[in-house]
Amino acid sequence: MSDALPERQTDIGPPDYKQFLPPVVAKNYGKWKYHERISNAMMVHVGESGDKCYTVRAASPRLISTDFIRDLTKMADKHCGGFLRFTTRNNVEFLVDDENKAKALEKDLRDAGYMLGGIGDTISNVVHTQGWVHCHSAATDASGLVKVLMDEFADYFTGKKGLPARVRLAVACCTNMCGAVHCSDIAVVGIHRKPPRINDEEVKKACEVPSTIASCPTGAISPNPAAKSVKIKEDKCMYCGNCYSVCPALPISDPENDGVAVVVGGKIGSLRSNPKFSKLVIPFLKNNPPRWPEVTAAFRNILTVYEQGARKHERLGEWVDRIGWEKFFALTKIPFTHQHIDDFTIARETFRASVAFKW
Repeated sequence: MSDALPERQTDIGPPDYKQFLPPVVAKNYGKWKYHERISNAMMVHVGESGDKCYTVRAASPRLISTDFIRDLTKMADKHCGGFLRFTTRNNVEFLVDDENKAKALEKDLRDAGYMLGGIGDTISNVVHTQGWVHCHSAATDASGLVKVLMDEFADYFTGKKGLPARVRLAVACCTNMCGAVHCSDIAVVGIHRKPPRINDEEVKKACEVPSTIASCPTGAISPNPAAKSVKIKEDKCMYCGNCYSVCPALPISDPENDGVAVVVGGKIGSLRSNPKFSKLVIPFLKNNPPRWPEVTAAFRNILTVYEQGARKHERLGEWVDRIGWEKFFALTKIPFTHQHIDDFTIARETFRASVAFKW
């Protein structure tokens, strides 16, 4: 089959991504020889042909305005033929085929006030969910938390401060976890602590009882025929808010009891060790907008202890595996509580079956 685009376009399925590749990437697709980090804001990929593709990386807040997008596209049109991309962690990457163009682009971006960095052993931009701006079941805000975290750790993004290895941060505003908190080095996840409130009159008007019951992953919801509504078995409810997505008469948001938990040690990459899931370290911190000082202090504490104790190229989860969780809690002075004990029904794969303690 020819790689040429069909003459007639349809709206069925996504367009072929290859038509959006920069010429240097399309030419060397699948034939890259190696890549090198030039600075915290720039790297180069070298193809078998000798062609080079320079990447200049800048931060973005993820929820962005049309004016911000216009500014980005103007910068891309000026320096790199209009080619840019957004990474999974909301970084903006400009793709250039010439080193002089890349340096001129970097200068213009800095002069315009963009924060550049995130390449190599740094804190990258924060992947996050939608929070109070948009999500109906959010237990905390995403944009506000990301703003204060990046304010706190901007020097690690730009490279003014170094780290043993890359550190990935994430924010999910509820346990449905649209964000990557399960596989990030340090992450915060919003949690509800009370079951949904049932408005029987509204259930009759706005909800289908069978689909509402089916929406619960733990089987905590059952019919309530007397009220033509539903009832919730609290000891089965895990406060995920999934039922509220189906039935707006079961609101779960609670300003007094909602907050966040902090998890650490996850990663996606398979370099040096297998991918890891994050583990709970702080069960609950109350929402305290607009600056969330308790959350930023917790992140700073964990990052500082990791920075002081980890070996070169050792990810946070790998460092914890080496010293043991007992020592992690001792060094960070985070209290160990019953909530850290994994007693989930099908948690055998996550149990530490050995009787050895690492001190």
